[in-house]
Amino acid sequence: MGRAFVGVDCGTQSTKAIVLGAEDAEVLAVGRREHTLISRLDGTREQDPDVWVAALAGSVRDALAAVPRVEVAGIAVSGQQHGLVALDRSDRPLRPAKLWNDTTTLADCVALTARMGGDAAVHAATGNVFVTGYTAPKVAWLRRNEPDSYARATRFCLPHDWLNFWLTGEFATEAGDASGTAYFDVRKRRYARPVLAAIDDGRDWDAALPAILPSSAVLGRLRPSAAGELGLPPGIPVATGGGDNMCAAIGVGAVVSGVAVMSLGTSGTVFGHADAPAVDPVREVSAFCDSTGGWLPLSCVLNCTGPIDWGRSLFGLDHDAFDAIVGTVDPGANGLRFVPYLDGERTPDRPDASGELLGLRGHHGEAEILRAVLEGVTAGLAYAVHAFRRTGAAADELLLVGGGARSTTWGQLLADWLELPIARPSVAEAAASGAALQAAHVVDGMPLSRRVPTDVRWEPQSSSPVRDVAGAYATIIDQDTGGHREPTILR
Repeated sequence: MGRAFVGVDCGTQSTKAIVLGAEDAEVLAVGRREHTLISRLDGTREQDPDVWVAALAGSVRDALAAVPRVEVAGIAVSGQQHGLVALDRSDRPLRPAKLWNDTTTLADCVALTARMGGDAAVHAATGNVFVTGYTAPKVAWLRRNEPDSYARATRFCLPHDWLNFWLTGEFATEAGDASGTAYFDVRKRRYARPVLAAIDDGRDWDAALPAILPSSAVLGRLRPSAAGELGLPPGIPVATGGGDNMCAAIGVGAVVSGVAVMSLGTSGTVFGHADAPAVDPVREVSAFCDSTGGWLPLSCVLNCTGPIDWGRSLFGLDHDAFDAIVGTVDPGANGLRFVPYLDGERTPDRPDASGELLGLRGHHGEAEILRAVLEGVTAGLAYAVHAFRRTGAAADELLLVGGGARSTTWGQLLADWLELPIARPSVAEAAASGAALQAAHVVDGMPLSRRVPTDVRWEPQSSSPVRDVAGAYATIIDQDTGGHREPTILR
């Protein structure tokens, strides 16, 4: 069957592995293993790093079983961003990893910001500010809440770094994923010493953090024990990989300026390539590096498919039934509004916020509630698009990826609400595909910039009711953010 590359994406809900043909970049096979989540009412969201290792090995074996004669020429890993993996002296995880959507670190964000001298000082040092999702406040949380574990920790890394370490024995990372830690200077592509000193000025951070490698580098070679678990020969090159959003950008061809991506997963993100650091003056948009040597401004909402899954669970509906029911209700859900902050929120930064149903009346039923849920989540995504554009990044057309992109009802609603054409790339598992493409680029020189075919395109339709609903949600979120942003931000 010839040569191929393996791309792995370790997400919140599952790990996916794809086998990509070396000649035509065609996806030959896909494997998938589910994860368990540790979730508590205080905002704790954690996972056992060993679960990721088992899921990586299982998903790769499953994918390779479908193409038994393929020769794997390279591997790369995409991982959920921001998670904290703390390792002991034996390089074993000390505790479950705190994830990107863990919101228990609010007090640590406030304390770190104060020690740095305020948001402006943090922004100057990193290009970002501290929010609960980032890694820096997680390290501070560990020091404050579990001092014994913190004292025993010798190394700190991200989920994709941990998997690369398991694959190769090399403790290294790259600028894309590292830029989501908030202890990384995105302009200079190096760790931000002032932030690390604010966390702990007595720790040897050079020993504790992975080395930064170029995104085009081979990070290491597949070590024998990992090769045995995967059913592969040792010595295969392992590229640096990157964060899931960085790899998804590669997977759908968003590696040149002007292409914007909206990912509809557990979180919702809007991101695109930039040739220079794209820093948000309001400090809401993440100023990340990408995994190709450029930058990746990214706007993120915590509440995307989560509230929709919550709504479906209330009435025992699958995705198709949900789409059918919301399609029976006119825009506006008969006056019902839903604020989707079930897990707090990141954009706008409201980690302790909660969800609300506004205007609930006796005539509202299942269909109106579900329509309101979909519109509330769409309003949050529209806010994210506005914030993304504030960095100077272009969003003239959106590529829609993630699990929610399968919904034709949602795709059309987004096109109408944002007044933008929206296309769905016909790419299986964008982040895993991007990781495999990066490996192919590093090993074989395969170009990253290419036109990705799309299988659905939604053109915006003239719809006054949708515009009216957008305006109503603009007012709601403008009030929630203190009225300091223009009330048309959700249009």
